Amino acid sequence: MFQQYTSTTSRRTEVLAGISTFLATMYIIVVNPSILSQAGLPFSGVLTATVLLSFFCSLMMGLYARNPIVVAPGMGLNAFFTFTAVKGMGIRPEVALGAVFWAGILFLLLSVLNVRSAIVRIIPLPIRYAVSAGIGLFITLIGLENARFIVANPATLVSAAHLTDPILLTFVFGLLLTSILVVRDVPGAIIIGIILTTLAAWPIGRYWGDASAINVGQKTLVNSQGIWAAPDFSLIGKLDLTNSLTWALWPVIFAFAFTDLFDSLSTFVGVAEAGGLQDADGQPRNLNRSLLTDAVSTTLAGLLGTSPGTAYIESAVGIAQGGRTGLTAIVAGCCFLPFLFLSPLLSIIPSIATAPALVLVGAFMMKPVTRINWGQLDDALPAFLALVLIPFSYSITQGLIWGFLSWTVIKVAVGKSREIPIGLWIVDVFCVLALFSA
Repeated sequence: MFQQYTSTTSRRTEVLAGISTFLATMYIIVVNPSILSQAGLPFSGVLTATVLLSFFCSLMMGLYARNPIVVAPGMGLNAFFTFTAVKGMGIRPEVALGAVFWAGILFLLLSVLNVRSAIVRIIPLPIRYAVSAGIGLFITLIGLENARFIVANPATLVSAAHLTDPILLTFVFGLLLTSILVVRDVPGAIIIGIILTTLAAWPIGRYWGDASAINVGQKTLVNSQGIWAAPDFSLIGKLDLTNSLTWALWPVIFAFAFTDLFDSLSTFVGVAEAGGLQDADGQPRNLNRSLLTDAVSTTLAGLLGTSPGTAYIESAVGIAQGGRTGLTAIVAGCCFLPFLFLSPLLSIIPSIATAPALVLVGAFMMKPVTRINWGQLDDALPAFLALVLIPFSYSITQGLIWGFLSWTVIKVAVGKSREIPIGLWIVDVFCVLALFSA
């Protein structure tokens, strides 16, 4: 499905891809404020900041970097903001927003100096292939979790839910239907699958709500409070720049910077490998501009009043739909903007409707794993660790860190230290620091 497109795309394809990407990422509009509100920030203010950040930075990714990748507040980063920085360390929310801003400034410096792109270039090819497949498995896990197909189990950690649940039957219907549309190469297969799954979910709306809707206290599939809500700009400029720039806060700034750095790098590398979005040198296309956009998103996040912005792995949904140019990101970004006023409408398309698309995208992203030489264990084992730890640890960063460290240790142990570039040794130092600062 991830065809190696060059110029063989069309405006219609890009628009459909942009809509598909938005439908796969729109959950962040409600989920992000539901998490950050637990840090003491107003729900409506964070929602407004989330929409504005997603709109402006996705537009920048499309117009400036010309890549079909959505940028929005990152999951994981918002949890670190709330539960580690604010609740765990007792940092005031305004100070934490200042730390986000300074992490963005650090990003900008690294991007201007091309340090971030240099890191991408030293990532061993087997690790790149593994990261792409690992992100695919991660996306699949998210889809299965959103559909409540995979549930927590105290005895086995996770298990499959019973298919007697009408929610799961609706998901299975959507998954099989979308799979058939994809296999038959129906134009707009993914977005058609999302729409039909949504229609199938409506009859059970009175018994079940979207995961994001539950977080804000909704009981039904469709928001009963109407379709319109006024934007709240109260968080814009509320960050504390002075108290956030102290020695005590540098570990927090570093954690924001490092986590966002490797989340975005691995997303660019993984999506580029799976979707054929590479330049003549085999590097992710327009990498420097993409990384600069990502850096701007983190800086802007602090100013607007939300956790750091990052490139979204769900962008793979639009790429699977055929999106290959910046128009995909532009369309997706523009889809965010109306929800400054129409956020209650988000509950109309539940997460179960996009879950089949996420599961299938995981399958599409597995292709690069066939390029790993599994017979050469000093290459294969680090790649395997990177591949499996991304979904198993629920962290792209953890997979990349352990892929790097195991690559270095194994290569040294077998007498192949010459295959380790100097830059990778430096990255390994930061990986160790990140592990102990988490």
